[in-house]
Amino acid sequence: MKIVDKLAKAIRDVPDFPKKGILFKDITTVLQDPKSFKQSVDLLYEQYKGKKIGYIVCVEARGFIFGAALAYKLNAGLVLIRKKGKLPYKTYSVTYALEYGKDTLEIHQDTVKANGRVLIIDDLLATGGTIQAVCKLLNKCKARIVGIGFFIELLFLKGRKKLQKYPVSSIIKY
Repeated sequence: MKIVDKLAKAIRDVPDFPKKGILFKDITTVLQDPKSFKQSVDLLYEQYKGKKIGYIVCVEARGFIFGAALAYKLNAGLVLIRKKGKLPYKTYSVTYALEYGKDTLEIHQDTVKANGRVLIIDDLLATGGTIQAVCKLLNKCKARIVGIGFFIELLFLKGRKKLQKYPVSSIIKY
C-alpha cells in the first residue's frame, strides 16, 4: 500500500462537525503518530525542495503545524497568518466571505520582503476562500507566491478554481 493511501486511511472522519451535514476530516490521528506525521511532512518537502522558498506562509491554526515543520526542513522563514487582533505589530488585513458570515485575516506588514519567494501551506483545501484571502494579503506585501500546498484537498468543493493563478498541490484528495 502506498504511503498516501496509508495516510488517507489514518485520517478520522467526524460526521456533523462543526455543524450538521459536514463530514470533518480530523488530522489529529495523523499528527499523533510520529511515523505518519513525518511521512506527511516528507511528502510536502519532496514537492518543494530545490524551489528556493524564502518563506513558508501558513494559516491559523492547523496550517501552523505543517508550515512550521516544512519551514524547518526547507530552511525557510515562517510567516503566520492570524485572525484579526491576534498579531501584535502593524498589519495588513483582508476580510472575506464565509459560508455563514465573514472573517478577517491579518499578516504583519514587515514579515515578507518585496519579491520574497513564498509557499503557502495549509492542512486542507475546501472552497478556497481562506487561501484566496491569504493571496490578497501577500500581494499587499508584494510577495512572490511560488506555490500553494495542502495536506488534504476536497475536490468536490472545487477550491482550486479560486486559486488558478498559482501552482496548487495536495497530498491526499477526496
